[in-house]
Order: sequence, then C-alpha cells, then structure tokens
Amino acid sequence: MTQGTQGSAGTGVPEGAARAPRVPAQGRAADGGRVRPGESGADGPGGGTGARGEHVHSETPLPRPAAERPAVQRSSVRGQVLDALRTALVAGDLAPGEVYSAPALGERFGVSATPVREAMQQLALEGAVEVVPNRGFRVVRRGARELAELAEVRALVEVPVMLRLARTVPAERWAELRPLAEATVRAAASGCRATYAEADRAFHRAVLALSGNEQLVRIAEDLHRRAQWPLVGGGRGGRERAELIADAAEHGALLDALVGRDLEVVGALVREHFTGAG
Repeated sequence: MTQGTQGSAGTGVPEGAARAPRVPAQGRAADGGRVRPGESGADGPGGGTGARGEHVHSETPLPRPAAERPAVQRSSVRGQVLDALRTALVAGDLAPGEVYSAPALGERFGVSATPVREAMQQLALEGAVEVVPNRGFRVVRRGARELAELAEVRALVEVPVMLRLARTVPAERWAELRPLAEATVRAAASGCRATYAEADRAFHRAVLALSGNEQLVRIAEDLHRRAQWPLVGGGRGGRERAELIADAAEHGALLDALVGRDLEVVGALVREHFTGAG
C-alpha cells in the first residue's frame, strides 16, 4: 500500500515486467507536430504545433516511443493519454517542478496536443499538475507534510470501514482477495514502481468494494492515487525493491487479521501502512 511507488521505470525490471511509458524531459516540439489545421491548438491556417497559449518554438523534437513502448492508439485517445501520464507521474518520468507542454507530449505519444491538454486538465483537477500560462503544465512539488496529511485522511476514511468489514464479512470472501494480494507481491518483486502502484490500488479497491459504497471506493481511490505521486527530492518516491516487497507483504497480513476478526491488529496495520507506504 504504497504512498511512494515512483521512480524511473526500466531499471531493474525483469524481462516481461510492465514498463511505465517514458516521458523525456522537455525539449522542443518538432515543427511537424501532430496538431493538424482545424484542430484546437493549431496555429492558424498553416497548421503547426503551436498550442493555444503555449510557446513551443524553442522546444527541441522529442523522440518517438521505442518499439516496446508503442504510441497511443487512436481509440479512446484521451483516456489512454491520461493513463500514460499517470503512469509517468508514478514512475518519476514527469519530474516535480518541471513544465511540460501539450504539443511536445503529444509528439511523444504520436497524437495531437488536444487530448494531451484535456488529460493534463484532468490531472490539474486531481492536484497533480498546475497550469502555467503560455507554457503548459508544471508537475506539482509535494513534500512530507502533504504525504502525512494524505495518510491521516486515508486513515479517517478507511479504518472505520475496515473495522466494520472485519466484523461482518465472512472468511471465504477474504480468501477471494488472496490472488490480488499475491499479485502485489509479484509486482513489487519486479521492481517497477508503476506496476506495483496499479496492483496496490487494485487490492485496496477490492477490499473497500465489499462495503457496497461506490462513493467511498471512488474517494479512497483518488486519495490513494495522490499518495503515489513523487515527492520533491525523492523521499519515499525513491523506494527500493526491498521496500516494495515489504509493503506488499502487509496486504497478506491484513487479510489474515480480517479473517481472524482481530480488530486491534486491523486498525494498527492500516494506520501504519498508510504512514509508511501506501
């Protein structure tokens, strides 16, 4: 349950492990960018890469994705770009404090600037980035205080629910979640923080779904995702594989406590889990 499963994807990842899409540090969008005439962000009748309100004439071309990281497909473009950007945030490929323009990122993903800008606007609503007029979007700098506040809010939301579920959910229902807990262990062993972050959220989502409260699940998921974004200067965002494995092992311990209806252990595990990881 990690609050910091970020870092560079691709280092120490075993063969076959999922990789976070790599978004390079910003340079300049190529003159032959993906925005076409008539699309939002095109510079007049002649087209070009200039996005409305973003200066890109000084940016260098970004490389297209490598073969193992294919460009975003045309179907559900905005959603795919949003997923890719969220993964890049967790992996640390979008660095805190750095500014990224929609046209340059669009060139990276092989799409126009429009779906990138829309996805970035969603990330701005989630608090991951902030709009920089005439430049693009800056990845928000986060510190230990924000991480602690997120842990406190998550505990206030989830601990009472976990305790109620421990009293009411039969053991066989908890047994059904074992594969998800084991999946987090495998993801942690891969060393890929983006892969682990996804598996971690899936486990938490399944546990809370037993409450039958969809609004709770949605709010908890948003808080969890925010807790996984990188911190300034590393911090828990620089977690090593051993830390991820230890973090994943807590999922199994939590299931054991839930099956045994040990309310004291359940509460302690969840609180410690949020303050130590995610």
